[in-house]
Amino acid sequence: QVQLVESGGGLVQAGGSLRLSCAASGRTFSRYVMGWFRQAPGKEREFVAHISWSGGRTYYVDSVKGRFTISRDNAKNTVNLQMNSLKPEDTAVYYCAAGVGDYSGSYSLPRRYDYWGQGTQVTVSS
Repeated sequence: QVQLVESGGGLVQAGGSLRLSCAASGRTFSRYVMGWFRQAPGKEREFVAHISWSGGRTYYVDSVKGRFTISRDNAKNTVNLQMNSLKPEDTAVYYCAAGVGDYSGSYSLPRRYDYWGQGTQVTVSS
């Protein structure tokens, strides 16, 4: 069982930055693939980024490549999402997720994840 708690959301102007954090409970955090998803009002949940157990491999949706960076600290049971050059279209509730597995196949799909946080709101004003 893993519990995830996101923090770091808020209101920022376009071009600004935010750093989201996700704190995980449990002793096996390092064995989970970790992902970030987002959901805007009236839209489906969208994949943003994921990271392998060790943090050595990452993957991003095209719309955030070069602007967002996912990282993890297994000693602190945390995963972060550094978001730079934010755009109004980045406005959404951001969710942290943990998935069991060996990082094979697609971790861009919500169904690959077993645990979810409650979400944190990110609002980017133009």
